[in-house]
Amino acid sequence: MKIILEKLFEHKRLTKQEAKRILINMAQNQYNEAQIAAFITVYLMRSVSVEEMQGFRAALLELCIPIHFDNQDTIDVCGTGGDGKNTFNISTLSAFVLAGAGYKVTKHGNSSVSSACGSSDVLQFLGAKFTNDQTILERKLEKANICYLHAPLFHPALKTVGPIRKQLGIKTFFNMLGPLVNPAQPKYQMTGVFNLELARLYQYIFQETHKKYAIVYALDGYDEISLTGDFKLKMNEKEQIIAPETLGKALLQPIDLFGGDTVEEAADIFVRILTGIGTKAQNDTVAVNAGVAIHCIHPEKSLQDCIAEAEESLISKKALQQFKQFLN
Repeated sequence: MKIILEKLFEHKRLTKQEAKRILINMAQNQYNEAQIAAFITVYLMRSVSVEEMQGFRAALLELCIPIHFDNQDTIDVCGTGGDGKNTFNISTLSAFVLAGAGYKVTKHGNSSVSSACGSSDVLQFLGAKFTNDQTILERKLEKANICYLHAPLFHPALKTVGPIRKQLGIKTFFNMLGPLVNPAQPKYQMTGVFNLELARLYQYIFQETHKKYAIVYALDGYDEISLTGDFKLKMNEKEQIIAPETLGKALLQPIDLFGGDTVEEAADIFVRILTGIGTKAQNDTVAVNAGVAIHCIHPEKSLQDCIAEAEESLISKKALQQFKQFLN
């Protein structure tokens, strides 16, 4: 590691194979905590190259516990996290709206590192039991249209890194890796990122796969469609900037998206939205994010029609029904 760190401190980049080998070595406890922290810190001061990200991704996919849903075209809806905005759990709610609309969702998620409450935190608080058992997950997907892949159960390689990330308490390149290493490798993916540079990096990596993707970035810094301003949408065949008003939605304020300071508060917001007593701002945000995910699956449909489909799932409480099925 000393040689690698010296190379990085000289502003040199790693090759894909070097990056892959380093993460594999981390998983095998070949480095101490100080060395790992130093390595992570490098990427707090400069961006990750495409080759480095490809290497990190290849290592985690090689080391992960695989899961396969044969003949099921599923979607993942997630953000990188790390935008520092402390919004409510938009992508997790969007996942249940998709399930309520009849789409199969294999959501990959984790506990929070840099915000008050991650997707795993709120789901566990509300009674979800996490597993990597193929049979149980298949049953969830069949019954509720959604199963949840709690990252630590599928990526034991990250066990040594988790406490260090938690102690650092800020976004690292592992935030960027999360959406790239869903062990189910779904056919469709909507991912929110926290800057345009990362959007370009994700697009390059997704283009190397057979995945149908939608990458979103709110131009004021959110890693999801916040409706607090215009957002960038990158898909396989198109790229555009969209304003909330073109979707018939009001411009929101950051306070409209506040996610609470505790898991209890986050869970309360989550349940209120699913049970139909969320605010219009909250409902609109979830519906637009879920609508873009539907548009990723069905690009032949207009974005407005896809958002209307998502709104119907939420308002009719089909999303709530699927959430209840998911917990059973």
